[in-house]
Amino acid sequence: MLAGCADALSTVHPAGPAADAIATLWWVMLIGACLIFLLVMALLALAFRRSGGGGERIWLVGMGLAFPLTVLAALLAYGLVIGERLSPGDRPDLVTVRAEGRQWAWRFSYPDAPGLVTDGVLHIPAGTPVDVEVTTIDVIHSFWAPRLAGKLDAIPGHVNVLRIEAREPGEYAGVSAEYSGPGYLDHRFTVIAHDADGWTAFVRGVTP
Repeated sequence: MLAGCADALSTVHPAGPAADAIATLWWVMLIGACLIFLLVMALLALAFRRSGGGGERIWLVGMGLAFPLTVLAALLAYGLVIGERLSPGDRPDLVTVRAEGRQWAWRFSYPDAPGLVTDGVLHIPAGTPVDVEVTTIDVIHSFWAPRLAGKLDAIPGHVNVLRIEAREPGEYAGVSAEYSGPGYLDHRFTVIAHDADGWTAFVRGVTP
């Protein structure tokens, strides 16, 4: 249980704007679910009293239906807003990279640096939105760096785009969150976010 508290692969320890939005959505959903659960338990306890009063029946029906529906509708609307916020849009400072999955490794390439390829390590600039073009050469994999963004499937013959961003330079863990054969548990990668000078050096082929 304590292993689940580590922040390396934790969605509630965000390190970028997309991950922030997902973490906030998680907390809001948790609070909403707890409120509904507490109300249902209160109604259940009240029902066991069996006083039979007409006022209580109105309260049970009203709160038992109106409150959960209101909370669920609010959570749905909020989830839709967050989903739209996570949709990639045009940005003048946008960087594009390509992630190619296979059993059981990730290979990354960089249009800004033709011919530059890294295995198992994705390099990005910190403080800049990065569109990751995710694909695979064999079976379905799932690209996921929890502290930077949500996860996205890599599908053979298709290119899906996931926007990630790291607020600060550093290393961030990533995994393939999709069963793809007996080696999938070790199907991991690392995202290294560079400062401006480090990113320039990387693109020029200078190993940091």
